[in-house]
Amino acid sequence: MDERIWIYTLSKELSNEQLVDFKNRCQNFVSGWTAHDVSLDASFELYQSRLLIFKVNEEKYNASGCSIDKQVRFVKELEQAFSIELLNRLLVAYENNNQVEVVKSSQIKELLSANIISASTLVFDNTITEYKQLETNWKQPLHHTWLQKYLTN
Repeated sequence: MDERIWIYTLSKELSNEQLVDFKNRCQNFVSGWTAHDVSLDASFELYQSRLLIFKVNEEKYNASGCSIDKQVRFVKELEQAFSIELLNRLLVAYENNNQVEVVKSSQIKELLSANIISASTLVFDNTITEYKQLETNWKQPLHHTWLQKYLTN
């Protein structure tokens, strides 16, 4: 299946009650998501309550510019409703003891210095655009990402 994806990092954890509301809103959005008045075969996933993934099966119908704009408007609504950041591309999600941690990229150097993270810490590459890449390219060692600039020799 040819699924296109968009990934957004939640800047903070939501309460259980907020998570239920958040998921309901996302489900309602993908259920009614259209491109040129054609329903998209879309779904969403909330990975460890910190990474929002929208998926569209493009074998049936492609997401277009206007449908992507609808998604961005919806994400902005989520930001407002839950007082979180989702569109901030300087948020870094990394794996720590099989849990997703989220920090601002400006904190990476400090975390490296404190040995909280290392060159081999798995960092999520939220720029990937195909669902099949989640298995192979989503988690990369920090030293293979743009964050390698924070490593000192």
